[in-house]
Amino acid sequence: MQRRLNGRDILYFGGLGLVLVTIILVMYMIDRQWQRMSGMEQLMREQAGDLREIGVQVRNLDQRIKQGVSLSQGSGSASDNPLPAAFQRAYAVTQQADYSPGDWMVQAFGVNLKSLTPFISQDVYSSQVQSFILETLLIRNPDTLAWQGLLASEWSVSEDGLTFVFKLREGLRFSDGVALTAEDVAFTFRFIMTEAIQAPRERAYYAKIESVEVLDPLTVKFQFAEPYFNALALAGGMDIMPKHFYEPYLDKPNAFNQSKGLLLGSGPYRLEDPSNWSPDKGGVELRRNPRYWGSVQPTFDRLIWRVIENDSARLTTFRNGEIDSYLSRPREYKQLVADEDLRKKAEHWEYMSPVAGYSYIGWNQQRNDKPTRFAEREVRQAMTYLIDRRRIVDEIYLGYAEVALSPFNADSKQHDPTLLTREYDQAKGVALLKQAGFEDRDGDGILEDNAGTPFEFELVYFQGNEDTGRMVLFLKDMLARVGILLQPKPSEWSVMLDLMKKRDFDAISLGWSSGLETDLYQMFHTSQIEGGGNNFINYNNPELDRLIEAARATVDETKRMPLWQAAEAHLHNDQPYTFLRRSKRLMFIDRRIHNVVDTKVGLNLGQVPLENYVPVVEQRYSQ
Repeated sequence: MQRRLNGRDILYFGGLGLVLVTIILVMYMIDRQWQRMSGMEQLMREQAGDLREIGVQVRNLDQRIKQGVSLSQGSGSASDNPLPAAFQRAYAVTQQADYSPGDWMVQAFGVNLKSLTPFISQDVYSSQVQSFILETLLIRNPDTLAWQGLLASEWSVSEDGLTFVFKLREGLRFSDGVALTAEDVAFTFRFIMTEAIQAPRERAYYAKIESVEVLDPLTVKFQFAEPYFNALALAGGMDIMPKHFYEPYLDKPNAFNQSKGLLLGSGPYRLEDPSNWSPDKGGVELRRNPRYWGSVQPTFDRLIWRVIENDSARLTTFRNGEIDSYLSRPREYKQLVADEDLRKKAEHWEYMSPVAGYSYIGWNQQRNDKPTRFAEREVRQAMTYLIDRRRIVDEIYLGYAEVALSPFNADSKQHDPTLLTREYDQAKGVALLKQAGFEDRDGDGILEDNAGTPFEFELVYFQGNEDTGRMVLFLKDMLARVGILLQPKPSEWSVMLDLMKKRDFDAISLGWSSGLETDLYQMFHTSQIEGGGNNFINYNNPELDRLIEAARATVDETKRMPLWQAAEAHLHNDQPYTFLRRSKRLMFIDRRIHNVVDTKVGLNLGQVPLENYVPVVEQRYSQ
């Protein structure tokens, strides 16, 4: 017989529940206090280190005074240390009447980052985060594109173009207070070139450097084994890593290769814990580096990226003022521009940067050690003829894009203007497939090879991009008309990275970022098939390899450009990718973010050194 609860039982269980809730709250508060105490302890350790360093400097200065050395030597006075050119634009912003430091800039990623560790991370999103933490010897002026010293104060080049000597600035510091010296520059190169470190793309990139030698604590020499057209960018653009932080991983490379968040540098921002970021944090938060050595201090207290994979959800979040920028899809752009409430809240920008990347479908030519149907050039050519790229640009991207012909921008000197885009031509595509042995042999409307196997393949693409999803369905219908079965395979970003690493896919839709002059080596050279390189479609063309190598070794631009154009002709003929489009960026930026301007490399939103700010009356967040 069941016993009903009486008043005493209710009081008893109610009291017990209250005790449990109290215990949980106390545990939560203890955990919060422990985290705060850990942060304070770390800060105190850092401050103690800073005080010790100051003490050393004072003792050194006192010794110099006793030796009769003038205080003006190396004192860092304005006359001896004029504002470096790299910081002049950022400094000019601080002189604007409404300039104010502080506040946070909050943005969103459409994918969940897999890693922030240098080299282990493989996407443009993690590179964006790293650009605020890791610094290079040189940077480009965004208006003139001329090189300017960042970590380096000056540099020289030998007459034969093989030797580059960089002089570092005095007083450089990593965010943990340790001095940055020439030893860190040399270590970075040594770390990258260590075979046990999972950095095949970077090793391929830096393979032309023979050695990096420390001449003195502030002077480092790069020696190239042979001429390279982009040598200054290669040496000056290397992200400098702190030796004291990363060197232990040379003895335990697997720990580095499997890490998610080992990121420490000398830049204007830092991770709160540079050893322990992980993807399950649901985004990235960077804090102002209190020890930043730069002439102009970082504007924002924090930089935050939230992960919002759904396009519509990102727009809603932007409308609610929870993020400061929104990259619009073409289909909604005109509607948003006409939205009066949104116009009051945000500026809109429509532009195509000269370094705009391109999207493509990559045809994997070998899978599980066996050639695929896409190993045949005629099949790849046919696929390009059967994809109506102009309709994709017009109907899905509403004209806010252009058909891509190759990895080179149409305005680039690398591009051969005599090459013509392969226009949609169903008859040519079908004829090429028949030539390769594919035709409808049993009258069921599906193409089969000589063995009777249907022409069917999976197309991997990122599941969070709605426009890409629409394009894939468009392609499925288009190819079905000629008897090809396309099976869409929407995937998470981490899954796509794994498939590329294992070369385990039929075809994949992706995009590459671009540069002022694009080096084809990492994507298309045969050597980049093995070891996790970026030739993940297993494309092999010895003559293209020769042209790439010759172009890279030719410093004279007038002689180099014909080599790039000859390489472009091979890609145009072989179609290892079907190059889809270059898209305009359709950006909305909250009006509270001031000094957003267009430059020769695109908008300066988040450009380092930072040039954006929020006037104090419009700031939303406190430190």
